Amino acid sequence: MMLEQVTIMEVSPRDGLQNEPELLRTEQKLQLVAHGLQAGAKRIEVTSFVHPKRVPQMADAEAVCAGLPDAAGVIYTGLVLNERGYERLLATERLHEAGLVVPATDTFGERNQGMSIADNVAMARRVLKDARQRGFRAQVTIAVAFGCPFEGDVETAALVDIAKSLADEQPLEIALADTIGVGVPTQVTERFLALKDALGPDIPLRAHFHDTRNTGIANAYAAVAAGVTTLDASIGGIGGCPFAPNATGNIATEDLAYLLNRMNVGHDLNLEQLLVAAAWVQDVLGKPIPSMLLKAGDFPNNTNENGNTL
Repeated sequence: MMLEQVTIMEVSPRDGLQNEPELLRTEQKLQLVAHGLQAGAKRIEVTSFVHPKRVPQMADAEAVCAGLPDAAGVIYTGLVLNERGYERLLATERLHEAGLVVPATDTFGERNQGMSIADNVAMARRVLKDARQRGFRAQVTIAVAFGCPFEGDVETAALVDIAKSLADEQPLEIALADTIGVGVPTQVTERFLALKDALGPDIPLRAHFHDTRNTGIANAYAAVAAGVTTLDASIGGIGGCPFAPNATGNIATEDLAYLLNRMNVGHDLNLEQLLVAAAWVQDVLGKPIPSMLLKAGDFPNNTNENGNTL
């Protein structure tokens, strides 16, 4: 049975920008956050706390956090890859949530974080435990959950084992990420249903899809149909992983919002404002962006270019 309501986590300020050759100024990143707020976003991933030499686009993480506007009911999230990143996040005293990453393969874990699966799980468990004791929100994403650029296919059983170990520390939610955009809807259905069966109803699930091979929106549909309550998306469809070859953009927030609108699934975002935001992103980056809705517009459209009813 299709869900009546889902949450869209806006990730353009972090995942959307981390692989862009154009380095945006802190003020521009805060403008992007503001666009998300104007569109009604209630969860926004604003930055990541990583080494600036490895991901120079995120070198101003603390400055971004310092400039965040107070917004009632909005959860600001920061991505962390290790305990040092978690400590930096807490020190800002501006974020409400930490997002951890545990890759599903050893090779990607070594490339992304310099740690094996076992070491990543152990690190995540320590952070989750600390966050729980503080009363601080923390969630975790299993990266390359649908395929690894270095090791190939990832087995569902391996994902379940990782998720069950993480679940022992009671994260806010567990996500599966198609980091390199190789997943298809049948895999999405099978893997999320396997997690629901293994974890039970107490741990919500989130999905993170890249549209590298044009399956992202179809995968989002499959995730919602499987009962996933939160989906990540990026204004304009920008994004990608610096440590995964050819890992292009996230699904576009406006494209996802259009899909959900036409399916009568609630999500609290304003599509008109999302299109304004996507146009702004395209202008700032100075190049065409992946968003399909920015090109085609909403439907039904009952006016012509002069504003007259057709």
